Amino acid sequence: MKVFDVISLLGGLAMFLYGMRLMGDALKENSSGTLKIAMGKVTNNPFKAFILGLLVTALIQSSTATIVITAGLVGAGILTLHQSLGIIIGANVGTTVTGQIIRLLDVNSTGTGSSLLRFFQPSTLAPVALIIGMILIMGGFFKKANSVGRIAVGFGILFSGLLNMTGAVSSLQNSGFIEKVFSNLTGSPVLGYAAGAGVAFLLQSSSATIGILQAFSSTGMMTFKTIYPIIVGIYLGDCVTTAIVCSVGAKEDARRVGIVNILFNLSETVLVLVVVTLIHEFGLLDRLWDTAVNSSIIANTNTIFNLSCAVALFPMLGIYEKLSRFIVRDTPVPESRFKTEADALNPVFFNTPALALQSCYKTLLAIFSAARANLERAFSLLEKFDPAVQRDLLADEDEIDHMTDLVSKYMVEFLPHVQLENHVAIINQYYKITSEFERLGDHAVNIADHAEALHRNDTAFSPAAMSELAVLESAVRNILSEAELSFAKRDVEAAERIEPLTQVVGDLAILLRRNHLRRMSVGECNTLADATFTGILEELHRIGDLCSNVGVATVVRVHPELADHEHFYFERLHTGADESFNAAYDSAYRKYSAMLEHSAAGTETGSALQA
Repeated sequence: MKVFDVISLLGGLAMFLYGMRLMGDALKENSSGTLKIAMGKVTNNPFKAFILGLLVTALIQSSTATIVITAGLVGAGILTLHQSLGIIIGANVGTTVTGQIIRLLDVNSTGTGSSLLRFFQPSTLAPVALIIGMILIMGGFFKKANSVGRIAVGFGILFSGLLNMTGAVSSLQNSGFIEKVFSNLTGSPVLGYAAGAGVAFLLQSSSATIGILQAFSSTGMMTFKTIYPIIVGIYLGDCVTTAIVCSVGAKEDARRVGIVNILFNLSETVLVLVVVTLIHEFGLLDRLWDTAVNSSIIANTNTIFNLSCAVALFPMLGIYEKLSRFIVRDTPVPESRFKTEADALNPVFFNTPALALQSCYKTLLAIFSAARANLERAFSLLEKFDPAVQRDLLADEDEIDHMTDLVSKYMVEFLPHVQLENHVAIINQYYKITSEFERLGDHAVNIADHAEALHRNDTAFSPAAMSELAVLESAVRNILSEAELSFAKRDVEAAERIEPLTQVVGDLAILLRRNHLRRMSVGECNTLADATFTGILEELHRIGDLCSNVGVATVVRVHPELADHEHFYFERLHTGADESFNAAYDSAYRKYSAMLEHSAAGTETGSALQA
């Protein structure tokens, strides 16, 4: 029968781990926006950072997740390494909350008939949590009912697994197997330390390992001298896992977060082992040393160890920071204008969607700003060609292309981790916009190539042509401003102002082409520059079209029902059925037509003065 008891034990462990994962993931998903705001506003006050780390870990039930998120924020430049130190210590204390929840098992031993206390027994809490969770998931009574239901179901599964483990352990106790295991651990603290570290490393969770230890305590065969080295070993095993996660593909400061966590936990293990040994030698632990421990004693011991060490080692934060900088040296790398944005595209944010989406948003905004700056450079090259300006433009275009590839890949890898529909919709729109922003930079390069062609062929546009191009460039700048506002602020009104302006740019481009043809016929414009002039008009028109797509993406974000039906949106505008569009178009057309007339009058006056 021992084989079946082991299977039951492993099945209970699987339920326990899955319940903890389900509950933790749902909590992180619902609180990711709050975590971003709270952790992003940490000051240089280590005590506030400590409290934040403690609260966040208590909320999401995982010190590993808290420290990995912190490492990501440090790598993204949102937090400094110094600001993260208090969070790391707080996370190690916050992880003890799970053990305090599990100690509810000991309510069974009260022997009281109180209905209130019986309600807190795991045998009652587990089915109640599962029932509540399923009602919320199936009913969908409010916006986040599904996520809250998953938290409740995870809680129920966690306790069901714990009860299953406890029952299996009780059965194994009769076989003598458990007695043999713990007699070996009792005789060798080093073996107990190694067992705690190994199990924590394999499970990648100190909370889960403490929970297993609490389940085994139901045998009544575990004494304080057996469990304390195991608990101390758990600290080392858990922090090694965290350090590995923090180091994969991370920047130096992000890796240092993992190193600081290891240094703190190593100091904690040494301090606990030395202090417990000394206290025992003085005879202060005689009553507890060989006493059988239960779930409550294990939870309290874990909390006391962590909290006491946090207080004792808090003054050493500066030393940990210096040691981490000594262990992980800075690697000199070429500076990039997108360094901050590139660092923010960190996979550690995949489990906190708000942070990952914020990283994508900031990167896209930086790409748009860089592309717009390149367009301004290109416009300046039409007036006066400068090879140095063109080189800067091309260098930035290479970085724009690189960042476009980077953010696109990041969104593709991030998508499988997203569960909420509104987050999926945001990623879809961001992915569409990415190519639009990148193509803006391409148009800047094309305009710069036209400017270089004029310079190379020693040709130039007439003053009238340059004056008309300046008016069209002004309209395009207006479109770019509206596009940036619509994306940055999710401003629907700005988005709706783009399409009328784009239509005006298209109509003005036809008018300018006609004027240019007339000037060439009378010898005012150089026929050698005809292809270049036409090419520039096409580039400006296409820039307007790209910005129009950005505006529509913003409208779709606010009105998801328009997704995949954007063509209906354009058809409605261009058939004249939208009065606000018609009014905006008429106003913009009159404005830029007047500017063209004014520029033509100024050109004629200048020509007359020259004559």
